[in-house]
Amino acid sequence: MEILRPTLININGRIYRKNAIKEEYYEEEEEDDFSYSGPASAHFEDEPCDAHKIEQTEKGFRCAIDVPSVLYKYIIGKKGETRKRLESETKTSINIPKQGVEGQIVITGAQRSAVVSAVTRVEVLMESFRRKQPFTHFLSFSLNHPHVQEGFLRFKEEVLEQCAQDHGVDPSIFQNPAKLHLTVGTMALLNEQEVTRASEVLQQCQDFIREITGGKPIPVEVSGIEYMNDDPSMVDVLYAKVHVQDGSDKLQAIADRLVETFVSSGLMVREWDRVKLHGTVMNTLFRKDPSAEEKGGLDRQNMKDREAFDARNILQNFGSFHFGSFELNSVQISQRFSTDSTGYYSSAGQLAFS
Repeated sequence: MEILRPTLININGRIYRKNAIKEEYYEEEEEDDFSYSGPASAHFEDEPCDAHKIEQTEKGFRCAIDVPSVLYKYIIGKKGETRKRLESETKTSINIPKQGVEGQIVITGAQRSAVVSAVTRVEVLMESFRRKQPFTHFLSFSLNHPHVQEGFLRFKEEVLEQCAQDHGVDPSIFQNPAKLHLTVGTMALLNEQEVTRASEVLQQCQDFIREITGGKPIPVEVSGIEYMNDDPSMVDVLYAKVHVQDGSDKLQAIADRLVETFVSSGLMVREWDRVKLHGTVMNTLFRKDPSAEEKGGLDRQNMKDREAFDARNILQNFGSFHFGSFELNSVQISQRFSTDSTGYYSSAGQLAFS
């Protein structure tokens, strides 16, 4: 079925199919080979390359691509095999900066169609391996207002008083109150240029955010808890629900539009049809790493290392717990594994609602 229904990747509005092949690659890491979803042939068809400028030179054609240095190794391949294959198949030369040096990959060739083909191959290769990078930043709504922090600490105290005997329930799995937040979407920003670009994209969201909010903060209530797996006796993450006090869908609309904008910019990969408006209050990842962050809910890669907890009594006794209300007035690009002077995540960009 993987052959009949290969993974599709959208790059700059064009759809490519991803064909996985097994090779020796970075200690048995899987290497990926890709092709454009048009007609198959021994040569790549010439096509418009809107995202990059193809320059004509005295010796042929040239194109420079901005690539984060962390991705160089995937284009080079083990012993340079990937680059050699790309150069051989597209009849081009691919010049890559030294590892760790941020710069541009320069592709040259005698024919414009050859350069376009190599650019396409490199872009699809980059996009595939970019998705394998751990996320570095995330769009967040801060929920750490003093009223909510106070309510959260009361929730923690009462849960430990009433449910500490339940399997897996202990102080280590509770969120840091200063870092209470709602994750809108995650991003792997691999160099300073990408962080700057993400900040610029956030500022471009000002018009639709102000249109939705009317230029005013959004009164929200953090109230109620929920879980997202099938068995309440074996839970890894417990969430607090977030509601707009006037019953509107303003916050949902903003979150969905933000994801749509960042996905369109190529900085974010869509994981869900709609953003789930909730904030983590208990997480078994915190047992070993208090700074841990989930990516889009349960982190399946860490499931085997996690000890779930029995949330049945917590859900029964605290299902409608009121953490607090406040006026939400901003969205920010938060840096993973960071802390600012307030105890929240360091910001790489912020946009106010009012």
